[in-house]
Amino acid sequence: MTDDTAQSIWRKFCRDLEAAGDSVLSSDLAASPLDEAEAVRYLTRLTRVGLDMFLENADPAFPSFYQASHATAKIGSDNPDNFYQNATISGDYSYLIKGNRGTVPILSFGTKANRYAVDGTMASTGELDIRDVKCKPDGSFEITVSREKQGDNWLPLEGDTSMLIVRQTFFDRSKETPATVDITAINAGATPDPLTHKKLSAGLQSVPAFVGGTATIFKHWAELFRAENHNALNTVNQAMFSNAGGDPMIFYLHGWWQLADDEALRIHTEIPDCEGWNFQINNVWMESLDYRHHPIHTNNELADLNDDGSVTVIVSKTRPKSGNWIDTASHTHGTMLWRWTGADDHPVPKVEVIKNHV
Repeated sequence: MTDDTAQSIWRKFCRDLEAAGDSVLSSDLAASPLDEAEAVRYLTRLTRVGLDMFLENADPAFPSFYQASHATAKIGSDNPDNFYQNATISGDYSYLIKGNRGTVPILSFGTKANRYAVDGTMASTGELDIRDVKCKPDGSFEITVSREKQGDNWLPLEGDTSMLIVRQTFFDRSKETPATVDITAINAGATPDPLTHKKLSAGLQSVPAFVGGTATIFKHWAELFRAENHNALNTVNQAMFSNAGGDPMIFYLHGWWQLADDEALRIHTEIPDCEGWNFQINNVWMESLDYRHHPIHTNNELADLNDDGSVTVIVSKTRPKSGNWIDTASHTHGTMLWRWTGADDHPVPKVEVIKNHV
């Protein structure tokens, strides 16, 4: 049996995938049966994303959009207010993005050198905000993605660029129209080449590396927040987040929350002049909690403000008498994140543990 048979490729993939889960399954972050169950589900979700990324949508000559984070696949404190779109691209090609901006409040495009499977980083190689894009009266636009500047609507990429990320941020999805985007390589062939054992093997080897690398970096983040930001939001040094592919428009305040059944977390802050803000809670694996069925986040549109313009958020098991409720959804601990988007000032919210008087 040679090393490139279909059977050997599959068996190696399964062995590598098993080993990739060790970082999560051996972690002391799992302090409850719920944490343990979510750990296994987390690994399955990362595997699905990895297969989309490295197998189904892996050809930079024929890019197509997939979602690396959504309601049932979540990475690194994914934003419930976002619609993420990812595409595999390369510095060997130039691309044309066509679309319509809709009415979504925030729309941004970023090219990245995705090194999650190597060293847990995702370097920015180009950023473009829709406010800097010349759109037609009907909202349509075209953006050139290339190494050399082309036209007014230009998104740079570099030799090691491997990913395009489109972020659509909603404040109230019931009132806002999503943007539409499509991407094509300008200098590619007519049709993709057929799948080969070599391509299959390379893709399936990348998936476990992605699962292990992604799980490890965010496990380390959660451990750091648990140790240094326990029931606090004060990660003012942004270098770690930008190195992991964070949006340059956003100032990230991460933390760890932990509560007894009769306790609540009261978070209070002034609101600076900004494009928007939001707050969310996550499980220990830095996955946003189930926002399909629980109010686990709020933002500048959804929250009720205090009379003085400030905002108070209450994280608790049961609904409080006042404040904007964030439901712990049967969890007792996890990570949390406050985002200031497009803000000149970045106040650190005051966080305190109080008794949950229902």
